[in-house]
Amino acid sequence: MTTTTPSETHGSSATGGDTRPSPDTAAPLGAEVADGAPADVSAVAAANAAPTQPAEVDAAALADRADSLVLALDAAEGLVDPFDAARARADLDAVAERLALGADRTVVALVGGTGSGKSSLFNAISGLQFADVGALRPTTEVAAACVWGGQAEELLDFLEVSPARRIERESVLDGDHERALSGMVLLDLPDHDSVALEHAVQVDRLLPVVDVLVWVVDPQKYADNALHDRYLKALAGRSDSMLVLVNHADTLPPHAVGKVADDVRQLLARDGLTGVRVLATSALEHTGIEEVREVLAEAVARPSVSLRTALAEVDAVSARLAHVVGPAEPVLETSPAVEELARAAGVDAVAESVRTAVGGRRGGAVAPPEPPSAVTVAAVRDGWVARAQDGLPTTWAAAVDAAVPGAPALRDAVTSAVGGVALPAARSPRASRLAAAAAGVGGLAVAWVVLAVVLALPWPAVLLPAVAAGVAAWFLLSRSARLRLEDAGASAEGYRSEARRRIDEVVRRMLADPTSEVLAKHRRLRTALGR
Repeated sequence: MTTTTPSETHGSSATGGDTRPSPDTAAPLGAEVADGAPADVSAVAAANAAPTQPAEVDAAALADRADSLVLALDAAEGLVDPFDAARARADLDAVAERLALGADRTVVALVGGTGSGKSSLFNAISGLQFADVGALRPTTEVAAACVWGGQAEELLDFLEVSPARRIERESVLDGDHERALSGMVLLDLPDHDSVALEHAVQVDRLLPVVDVLVWVVDPQKYADNALHDRYLKALAGRSDSMLVLVNHADTLPPHAVGKVADDVRQLLARDGLTGVRVLATSALEHTGIEEVREVLAEAVARPSVSLRTALAEVDAVSARLAHVVGPAEPVLETSPAVEELARAAGVDAVAESVRTAVGGRRGGAVAPPEPPSAVTVAAVRDGWVARAQDGLPTTWAAAVDAAVPGAPALRDAVTSAVGGVALPAARSPRASRLAAAAAGVGGLAVAWVVLAVVLALPWPAVLLPAVAAGVAAWFLLSRSARLRLEDAGASAEGYRSEARRRIDEVVRRMLADPTSEVLAKHRRLRTALGR
């Protein structure tokens, strides 16, 4: 337990020196020194001015956001630390259940460490002697509740406050005095630093569903590390629904009250809690009690307190889980992997052999595809995984690697895909037909010349048909050559296109799709967290 005094915090004596508030610091609202001299009015206003009213919360949108976050956590099961996920689900479920009970009640909790005097303040605020007060520590073993404005049994059941620890604050004698607090449920929580572990468990369970947190600190222990590191720093988003009471103010010298309050404000600012009201109180002398009741009445009068509390808790859950996702998902393209695997499988070499075979006058052999190099396939697979892991936290990066099949399976799939592409015929059928036709025309020309000579026909009658047949044969041969080139190009490109299409299917099935499933879960959770 850390004990801090004004002299330890500021290096000056707690019993001497000038302890008046400086222009940029001020005494707490409602606090008066023991001799009755009130603090400077302008300083009080500056230090404890009510925070700007936040905008109203859309209940439906908030419920959707909480539901989306729960569903995203469900989808990312195994990718988020089980403890973090379970805690988040429990808090979100509690928020949803609290909202389902309605927003007509404001739950206020007195939270503090051992000996801070929460129970005495509970009695002083309620005007009842209900909470346990005694010399033994810890005194409060289970939460106690005082309800203003009628019964709140369902809410108290949800808060798990024992029926024996509930009391209603109704009296015909002071009804006007209590009307401003109508609708408030005041809780006296066990000590958060108790040696009894179950006490801290109760505090941790109730904090997310409390609308107004009233932290009660001892003048000698307000810098306790357990309070600041475990609780206050994590509650920076709820500063507008928080109040800090420096209790046992009667144990301080009159001039030290404002100094301690200033110290508390500085510590709160370091925790990210600016603008939190700090009041000095003493249940024994009833110092500051009416000011506390006024602040609580303001909170009760504010609309949608429960909704803002729920919003703050959802924000807190999102902040706690921010580290489990990266800033964005990497953008991946399949074409580089397809090109590399196509080269490794010799697709271009086979295509060129097809071009040569189909385009040659006498045809030729088509080179069969070969299995791609295992080293190249492994490099392609590992490069893909590395790009997909860029910017992802460790668990997500591991999930990507586990989702993508290994290099041997990828190599087998590429080999099968490329091997399944039909190789074209070694010669162009169209060119072959035209070549045959040209040969036939040429044969007819020769036969005509022989016949004409035998018949002793005039030379013009012999030559004209022969020349015409020769021209026709030449034309057919030229056309055949062009068709061979066209068919060779088409066959080569057709093979290349079909092989790459099949490799693309393999890349999508074995690289892109498994990766997309992991990244989709990451995107869903990141979006739900507002990242």
